[in-house]
Amino acid sequence: MAITASLVKELRDRTGLGMMECKKALVESEGDIELAIDNLRKSSGLKAAKKSGRIAAEGILVTRTSADNSLVMLLEINSETDFVARDDNFLNFAHKVADVAFAKGSSDVAAFMADGLEDERAALVQKIGENISVRRAVFIGGAGKTVEAYVHGGRIAAAVELTGGTPDLAKDIAMHVAAINPQYVNVNDVPADVLAREEEVVRAQSEESGKPAEIIEKMMVGRLKKFVAEISLSEQPFIKDPDIKIGALAKKAEAEIVSFTRFEVGEGIEKEVVDFAAEVAAAVKGG
Repeated sequence: MAITASLVKELRDRTGLGMMECKKALVESEGDIELAIDNLRKSSGLKAAKKSGRIAAEGILVTRTSADNSLVMLLEINSETDFVARDDNFLNFAHKVADVAFAKGSSDVAAFMADGLEDERAALVQKIGENISVRRAVFIGGAGKTVEAYVHGGRIAAAVELTGGTPDLAKDIAMHVAAINPQYVNVNDVPADVLAREEEVVRAQSEESGKPAEIIEKMMVGRLKKFVAEISLSEQPFIKDPDIKIGALAKKAEAEIVSFTRFEVGEGIEKEVVDFAAEVAAAVKGG
C-alpha cells in the first residue's frame, strides 16, 4: 500500500508524533494505521525518550507561597506548543510537580522529579505527543521576610521579597515587576560594566550633537542618571499609581525591597520554526 501524505498526516493528527516517525510506523505496518498506532504504543518508552530532544519553549509558570508568606516558589514547565500548555493533563501534571517541589523545598529539578514524577513526565510525553520539560524552579524569602507572587496569563510570573510590609504590598510590587521588567532593585545595584557600556553609547550619541565638551559631559550625566533609574525597580513609577515611585511606596509602608525574580515562559530558549508543508513534502519524497 502506498504511504501517502494524507495517511501520514492522519496518523500524526491521531498520535501527535513527528512526521517522519509516523511515516516509518506506516511503512512497517504496510499502511495499516491502526496497527501502526498499536506498534507505537508498544514502544512508548522509546518514543518518550526520543521526544526529549525536541525543543519545548511554550508552557506555563506556576507559583506556590507558604501560609505565612515568608517563602515563595516560581516554577517553569515547558511544552512544544501553546495548545498543549492549555491541556488539562499538562496542567494537572504541572501543578502536581509544583506541589512536590514546594513541599521538598528544592530548586534541584532532578531531585524533586525523582520518586515517580519523571516516570509520569515520560508517560505524559507519550500520551500528549510532545516533549515536556521541567525547566527551572527558584525560591525566594525566608524567616522574617514578606513575600508574594503574581502570575499573568501563566506566561509571566514575578515574586518579590520584602522586609516589613504586607503580602498585598509584595503582590502589588510583583505585578509591577511582571509588567515593567526592571533589572535591578536599586540604582547602586547596577554593575559597573553595565554603566560603562551605556556610557560609551551615550558619549557617542552626545558627541554627534557637535556641542561643546562641557555641555556633552552634562548631557552624559543626565542620560546615565535616567538610564539607571529606568532599569532600577525602586526608581520606577508604580504602574498602578505613576505619581509615586516603587521605593517610596515601600518606604511609606515601612518596608524595604530585598529582591525580586521574574520568569517569562521560554525566555532564552531558541525556538524552532517548523514548515509543515515542507515536512509533508520531505516525508512523501522519502517514500
